[in-house]
Amino acid sequence: MPTILEIEDLRKTYGGGLEALKGVSLSVEEGEILALLGPNGAGKTTLISALCGITMPTGGRARVAGHDILEDFRAARALIGLVPQEVALEPFMKVRHTVEFSRGLFGLPRDDALVERVLRNLSLWDKRDAQTRELSGGMKRRVLIAKALAHEPRLLFLDEPTAGVDVELRRGMWETVDQLKADGVTMILTTHYIEEAEAIADRVGVINGGELLLVEETGRLMERLGRKELLIELHEPVDAVPEALSRYGLERVDDGARLVYSYDRSAERTGITQLLNDVQKAGLVLRDLSTRQSSLEEIFVDLVHGKDGSEARP
Repeated sequence: MPTILEIEDLRKTYGGGLEALKGVSLSVEEGEILALLGPNGAGKTTLISALCGITMPTGGRARVAGHDILEDFRAARALIGLVPQEVALEPFMKVRHTVEFSRGLFGLPRDDALVERVLRNLSLWDKRDAQTRELSGGMKRRVLIAKALAHEPRLLFLDEPTAGVDVELRRGMWETVDQLKADGVTMILTTHYIEEAEAIADRVGVINGGELLLVEETGRLMERLGRKELLIELHEPVDAVPEALSRYGLERVDDGARLVYSYDRSAERTGITQLLNDVQKAGLVLRDLSTRQSSLEEIFVDLVHGKDGSEARP
């Protein structure tokens, strides 16, 4: 697929010396969904603001479909749709007029058929003559997306699109994102919800302290960084891990009723067979065995903070 967004060493330093972006580089292919994960203050919104022309970067370059965001701002911005985190809508304006007005801001002619298609795709057509103040929180979020799509952008930014909405509405938003992807829209979304990245993103980027720590295909990231654990349930609890098993780094949990063995599932040898033999030799009787894969949330925490609590480095 062709590359629609190219970012090279993008930087943003504010007047007080705060480095909000520290040389971010990234390429995004047309039609993909990229989720940017990071804690508050990580630089997610600053990155989007720089790409959308809301704030000026202090270094580096970025191009949207070949158009430089500074040297060819108007052409680049015309290809971008932005769904902000804050719900800011004119309360007394009708839904369809809100979308029509957004299209007009880009100097485009009236297109009733396009507005209808956008509203129908977002399940807003039956609300087209309602004032935005009459809508639920989830519907208002959909109106924000409709506004962002009114000028037919090729790249859509969604900044915390499900912040502050309940689980049911969040899942409805995921379905909306799936539909947009089917329509060929490229999306970059920021989120605090790890499950969103796992559920809908093709790739996941982790950003912290203005630095992009990694960007990787979601499944591959789970495979490469996700630890797997073997849970050994014992017939009788143990007060301590036997010395003969010390080399396996077993963790004693549930008051000694279970032992946990962490291993790399991609390694040529996991050591499980030898471990089970040694468990038997140590006189421990097994009740049950089970495995579990670490979640993306655990991976994220490890990357951002490190296991010792220190901040991660790229």
